[in-house]
Amino acid sequence: MKNSKNAVLAAALLALAPAVQAADYPTKAVRMVIAFTPGGPSDILSRLVGGKLAERMGQPFVFDNRPGAGGNVAGEIVATSPADGYTLMIANNSILAANASLYKKMTYDPMRDLIPVSQAANALNVLVVHPSVPAKNVKEMIAIAKARPGQMNYGSSGPGATDHLAGELFNVLAGVKMVHVPYKGGAPAMLDLVSGNVQVVFSTVSTAIAAMDSKRVRPLAMTGNQRFELMPELPTVAEAGLKGFEVNNWYGIFLPAGTPKDIVTRLNADVVKALAAPDVKKRLLEAGIVATSSSPEGFMAYVKAETAKWAKVIKDANISVE
Repeated sequence: MKNSKNAVLAAALLALAPAVQAADYPTKAVRMVIAFTPGGPSDILSRLVGGKLAERMGQPFVFDNRPGAGGNVAGEIVATSPADGYTLMIANNSILAANASLYKKMTYDPMRDLIPVSQAANALNVLVVHPSVPAKNVKEMIAIAKARPGQMNYGSSGPGATDHLAGELFNVLAGVKMVHVPYKGGAPAMLDLVSGNVQVVFSTVSTAIAAMDSKRVRPLAMTGNQRFELMPELPTVAEAGLKGFEVNNWYGIFLPAGTPKDIVTRLNADVVKALAAPDVKKRLLEAGIVATSSSPEGFMAYVKAETAKWAKVIKDANISVE
């Protein structure tokens, strides 16, 4: 009987453990895994938000850049970490919505093994062309591409990246055939656009801004569902005439599946406040990144819709990454 009572007591204490942990959380440093190299949108966003979270939560955030396999290296690290709230990542749409359709072999399932805390930002992308392309707007660019099938090249930061998929979606919706030229990052793609070795890039604003300011490339439109408030004269691609085109380079904060709900709720509240801080919003905007927060449930619904959207684009374009 005594052993039975002890077993019941142990089970009750075990059941209460996550709640106790959540109430005390955090009691030590939190690891933020960054899926890409230093200096890019993921790195900028992670360090800004992580810095604010450290202030709010009273514990340091340790930043760990783990690039590779289109973000899958970092994704696997987080997915297989203890579900205790001490390992998280800011993942983008490539990792969460595209990689499962792009990669034939993945060691984890993003939808099963990760859970969202909040959307974090939209790193705005802009459609830019080399000055040798006479187009002054999207409709003129489409006309030129139709007249030159297979002769216009578009650069990207790598196979399966957001800017690659943007080009494939553009091909499908516009009925054109631009040729994809992958690079090892957005900066090398931009350098080759400036040099005229490729004619088009669907670049992040932060990568393209210097070349746009110096008139070495010409911006035609924003790729997402909103204009950039620092360049309000630029329409979106959809506004410029290509209906249905929308490529939002979004980011969100994710934890390992199974993390106690109380911890998710606590983190969500602090993330929302961190992203609303005026200094964070200002510094992100200067890099072409718009701070955006959400509930975990609302963000999960958005991720599911984006996953279905890009699965179709990837299938229709017959894209795969080994």
